Amino acid sequence: MNPADARLHPADTHDTIRVRGARVNNLKDVDVDLPKRRLTVVTGVSGSGKSSLVFGTIAAESRRLINETYSSFVQTFMPTAARPDVDHLHGLTAAIVIDQERMGSNPRSTVGTATDALAWLRVIFSRLSTPHVGPSAAFSFNIAAASGQGAVTVQKGQGKPVKEVKHFQVLGGMCPDCEGMGTLAAIDEDAVVDRSKSLAQGAILLPGYPPDSWGWRAYAENGRLDPDKTLRDYSPEEWDWLMHAEPTKVKVGGINMTYLGLVPRIRQTLFGERPPKQAHMIAFKERVAATGPCPACGGTRLNEPARTATVRGTTLPECCELEISELLTWVEDLDEPSVAPVQQALAEMLRAMVDIGLGYLSLSRASGTLSGGESQRVKMVRHLGSALTDVTYVFDEPTVGLHPHDIARMNTLLGQLRDSGSTVLVVEHKPEVIDIADHVIDIGPGAGSDGGQVVYAGPRAGLEASGSVTGRLLDRRPSLRDPAREGTAYLEIRDARRNNLAGVDVDIPLGMLVAVTGVAGSGKSSLVHGSLAGREEVLVVDQSAIRGSRRSNPATYSGLLDPIRAAFAKEHGVKAALFSPNSEGACPACNGYGEIYTELPGMPPVVTPCEACGGRRFQDEVLAYTLHGLAIDEVLRLSVAEAAEVFTTGKTATILRRLLDVGLPYLKLGQTLTSLSGGERQRLKLASQLRTSPVVVLDEPSSGLHLADTDTLLGMLHGLVDDGTSVIVIEHNLAVVSQADWIIDVGPGAGHEGGRIVFEGTPAQMVEVSDTLTAQYLRERLGR
Repeated sequence: MNPADARLHPADTHDTIRVRGARVNNLKDVDVDLPKRRLTVVTGVSGSGKSSLVFGTIAAESRRLINETYSSFVQTFMPTAARPDVDHLHGLTAAIVIDQERMGSNPRSTVGTATDALAWLRVIFSRLSTPHVGPSAAFSFNIAAASGQGAVTVQKGQGKPVKEVKHFQVLGGMCPDCEGMGTLAAIDEDAVVDRSKSLAQGAILLPGYPPDSWGWRAYAENGRLDPDKTLRDYSPEEWDWLMHAEPTKVKVGGINMTYLGLVPRIRQTLFGERPPKQAHMIAFKERVAATGPCPACGGTRLNEPARTATVRGTTLPECCELEISELLTWVEDLDEPSVAPVQQALAEMLRAMVDIGLGYLSLSRASGTLSGGESQRVKMVRHLGSALTDVTYVFDEPTVGLHPHDIARMNTLLGQLRDSGSTVLVVEHKPEVIDIADHVIDIGPGAGSDGGQVVYAGPRAGLEASGSVTGRLLDRRPSLRDPAREGTAYLEIRDARRNNLAGVDVDIPLGMLVAVTGVAGSGKSSLVHGSLAGREEVLVVDQSAIRGSRRSNPATYSGLLDPIRAAFAKEHGVKAALFSPNSEGACPACNGYGEIYTELPGMPPVVTPCEACGGRRFQDEVLAYTLHGLAIDEVLRLSVAEAAEVFTTGKTATILRRLLDVGLPYLKLGQTLTSLSGGERQRLKLASQLRTSPVVVLDEPSSGLHLADTDTLLGMLHGLVDDGTSVIVIEHNLAVVSQADWIIDVGPGAGHEGGRIVFEGTPAQMVEVSDTLTAQYLRERLGR
């Protein structure tokens, strides 16, 4: 057989996923084999191409092929995706991607509903509750109780179909007052209307209801109110009709419509499942209402029968408020043969959540409040014990947000997924995860255009000998900072009680690099964010995600494009707007995208370079202007390092220096944010938000960073401190913790077992005298 044919048409793909000629993003015709039913860790420096291989190539093609099995009609309702830029993929299995995207902010979604744990718990209550309430649905806050009758068509024997009236009753557990949301808005009626005016004078202050508008006519012309009567002169009946009327059929201008009082209309419009996104509506919402627990159900979301029935003296809301570790004990103590299978399934699910470091959560926790790492672990729970086998599970740094103590338990669960007969692909930087891999693929040797190649593929044992950056650094032990800096002053925190904090008093030294440590859920973020965020002298850079469109790029996000446009404008005496592809200078044919996107029903979008501008994004007259010998499109094609050599003064140089300091010299100024990896986005955010501030708080700044990139990060942090900025980091990475000047360890455990300061001092003191979990793992990592 011709060697080229063998490359493209391998004989056996039963035990191997074979990738041939992958060119997604920066991948350079990558050929690589991944063993099936094994745990494969893909590593490499940030931006090397790991995600492009695992997510952009393997997982993307698997999902695309699965989508193609649906009918054309169904596919028209599904998101479309183009085939990845790869010659051949062989041996693919169905891919289940478990990423770090935060779970949706639907107010009806909780940890209990997202994991199905609440469904199991509802079954237990439906069987064992005292008094007996009804089926499982009777304990659901998403199902309303209802009864009524309706006409249905039935077939009797061989006769004609006849209509019969059927009576029905739905036993749902939804609180009728808050409709299962658990919260109600207390509306300030004086902020909704101006009592000194009549309807004709504009008494309604709700946006969109000015006099003579259609919405206004519903209130002023329904025949029940005098539009010229001042509101302060209304009778109690008139006021109640205007403000609180339930849905009522009325006729306005000869048209039948449903009338609704202003207060329930505001609840429906501003506080429903689809809250407004317009700035003026959000401002009005904040002005007229304060949201708090529903007075009727106390925030439990349930109606009275569902929220008061008990099992062994405990109500369903009380179970949902327990920490998962406590709920597990409650479930295991049940001794009821009638629910034994359900009890076992629920206990296994709760035990898995404890094992991956989520024991401090509760089932009532809103899913929208979870961090990216927490969201990923909650999603993971749903797949443990799945009946599916021989699928491919794809994880994006599952250890994000985990203490070394929790990483060991996460590794156990990854092994369980593999042992169930599935293929597990993990993009990861942590040595603890790389160490348990059956197979390692290292992408590099560098980042961006310097990466995109397989520099090692094989057993973990051979990685060091490969000579790659990962291999050289994998077994390197961190060192303690010596000597540690001395504090210059203190930030006082007194009687901190947010979430699980137990009245914490602590002094955070300034003029130093301070690491706040502890297991996941111990109270680190509650202490730092809850006590320091909002102080005038403190800048907080949190973990909220960077979201970008095809128009967003590092130059726009960092603010770099503004001084560059201003410099072009000053040089030529024209408007700065000409030098933005999103404004006046944009090519009219492609609207500044540089590409034409053709959407076809049921097919992936077709992307072609814009013929008018040749992909340069700007009008010809704009491209005629140059600065330092470069047109604006040529500037946007520069890397950060190249731009730093061109722009050496002013604000432009300052921003470029920050981008270099966080290890992004290879990024192109104009590449889209959607093409950046998670680690690149994290560092771009750091560089963009850091500014002159006495105190800077960073929430896990090493998240998504390779060992080599962590060294760069530490250099930047120490540089900030040396320049006079006090830096506080919430961290699990022992390479960062060991280099801090001061450690504040929160614990000793998570949830109710945490919330206390268990150590304060230098890393050297922690290693010598402390016995906290952080101290134990730090000593182990240091080899002591």
